[in-house]
Amino acid sequence: MAETIRVMIVDDHALFRRGLQMVLEAEEGIEVVGEAGDGQEAIQKAEEAMPDVVLMDVRMPKRSGIEATTALKEVLPNVKILMLTISDEEADLYEAIKAGASGYLLKEISIEEVANAVRAVEAGQSLISPSMASKLLTEFATMVKKTDDRQPLPAPRLTERELQVLKLVAQGLNNRDIAKDLFISENTVKNHVRNILEKLHLHSRMEAVVYAVREKLLDIK
Repeated sequence: MAETIRVMIVDDHALFRRGLQMVLEAEEGIEVVGEAGDGQEAIQKAEEAMPDVVLMDVRMPKRSGIEATTALKEVLPNVKILMLTISDEEADLYEAIKAGASGYLLKEISIEEVANAVRAVEAGQSLISPSMASKLLTEFATMVKKTDDRQPLPAPRLTERELQVLKLVAQGLNNRDIAKDLFISENTVKNHVRNILEKLHLHSRMEAVVYAVREKLLDIK
């Protein structure tokens, strides 16, 4: 039997938090273990609630969702953080990825879709709203052009198998699909992903995608 996913909701609009909590608590296998109205409160409460997934707004008083994400990943490195926001600014998306977020969804999605997003992120997938994904690819392409004229730094040494896994992660495959593609177990894939992130000093699969593009392991047309 699958373990219950512990979720924390962080948003400065109480009505939105309440609506989201009602929807999630009606879902089997999901439990809302805490909520917060700003980034500072989120950091304090998360250490007590120990959530598996945090639904985090970007624009909040006292401390932004991106600042809170950075702080949370330091104290709770295994927590998955899913940005749920009205901000469609490329800068917020990119900063959220660098902070360690596992996904970035706009509040234009239906509230019922959030439960599936929570399950996907907890399972190790990276989620981006389609309208933001195209902006991210544009940012990647710009980043590649900028690095063309710079002297590249020595890259950390990844094994051939780790490079294969990284390329598939960068293509958006989850652990199960990567395991099928490479004819290895899901646990082996998890170990490879963990080793890759440790070697590259990254916090999330999304950051690994950025790295893969920067090092030209993935072609962006």
